Amino acid sequence: MDSALEWHRLHFAFTITFHYLFPQLTMGLALLIVVLKTMALGSGDEHYNHAARFWARIFAINFAMGVVTGIPMEFQFGTNWSRFSKAAGGVIGQTLAMEGVFSFFLESSFLGLFLYGEKRLGKIGHWVAAFLVFLGSWMSGYLIVATNAWMQHPTGYARAASGDLVLSGYWALLLNPWALWQYAHTMLGSVVTGAFVMAALGAFYLIAGKHTACGRTFVRVGILAGLAASLLLLFPTGDGQGKLIARHQPLTLAGMEGLFETQQGAPIALVGQPDVARRRLDNPLLIPRALSFITYQRWSAEVKGLDQFPRDRWPDNIPLLFYSFHIMVGLGTIFIALMLLAGLQLWRGKLFETRPLLWALMLAAPFPYIANTAGWMTAELGRQPWLVYGLMRTGEGSSAQISAGNTIFTLLGFMGLYTVLSILFLFLVRREIEHGPEAGQAARPH
Repeated sequence: MDSALEWHRLHFAFTITFHYLFPQLTMGLALLIVVLKTMALGSGDEHYNHAARFWARIFAINFAMGVVTGIPMEFQFGTNWSRFSKAAGGVIGQTLAMEGVFSFFLESSFLGLFLYGEKRLGKIGHWVAAFLVFLGSWMSGYLIVATNAWMQHPTGYARAASGDLVLSGYWALLLNPWALWQYAHTMLGSVVTGAFVMAALGAFYLIAGKHTACGRTFVRVGILAGLAASLLLLFPTGDGQGKLIARHQPLTLAGMEGLFETQQGAPIALVGQPDVARRRLDNPLLIPRALSFITYQRWSAEVKGLDQFPRDRWPDNIPLLFYSFHIMVGLGTIFIALMLLAGLQLWRGKLFETRPLLWALMLAAPFPYIANTAGWMTAELGRQPWLVYGLMRTGEGSSAQISAGNTIFTLLGFMGLYTVLSILFLFLVRREIEHGPEAGQAARPH
């Protein structure tokens, strides 16, 4: 890696991957906090208010970390990707500005009211504050996803006389069909993260024998939300996203599946090792004809392989694309199985005494982060070598005046700074977990 372009890509990949560790939890928790507040409002049980306040504090820590790590990411559009910003800023600047002006301020303003204004707002007003935090968080998610979706499937644009891309259709940008499916899939992924984290902490409390009432609530809500979101990730959102890829990015589909040759009745590869030089998939474990059926609803349908396209248009890193996709799908399948098993035990009334399953729930907490990261890697690696699909190659969008040495220097600085932020984050979350949901309620401002 001696070219500036490669370091620009690595720098942005590191920055955005670290940043997205936090929004995926806040977006998932935003919905679950509304669920807890609704349970409190419906039942009149203060227990659910304690649970909602506790997760709101975890939410606030995550939110602060997301802001701190998100601002440098946006500056990188100007430092590392200035030619892309100049060429496409007239389009993506719309959604990015709306995210900052509308969604971010809605979320942050009502988060403050939710944390510190409960007595003044009353029960219904406090529920409304929680709902508006959720609304702001999910609006923010949509506008960011719409930006990425435009890069995957450009709509509502025109070329100016200068050659730059400008917005020609506001609603075509916002209602891009790619954005609708990608948004649903992304937000369900965040709910899975929030649900697994909630269930994991509840399982930890039950195993440790403390805060058991809240522990049961966390496990129950986490399992029900996690099961529903995991199933919806598979169908219809995953299926819908896959059909869009097959229609508009057949090269990406071929790379994801390691399909080097066009086939009628194409199989799905459960495992394998792509050998790009020899154009084959080594040691494959295949389900015959399954890819044709899932993609086109016909067992004998033709699926285009990489051989149908010029070599210079293939994804840059087919092995990493293949593995990222299969890690995402494999973990998603495990999530469904684990949540189904936990849900069955919950329905039978035996979950809270089934310690092996509680341990499994607790230890599963990191895996939604891995699955979401692998999913975004699949989307971004699959789009290559395009920065804006079919319009601008990645090499055409980087900053020409920023050397590899400059980028390496700032990347090392970011790594050091983010290490310190990670330690601070873990310290703050650990302190909240030790205090627990009920501790110090009377002393805390609401």
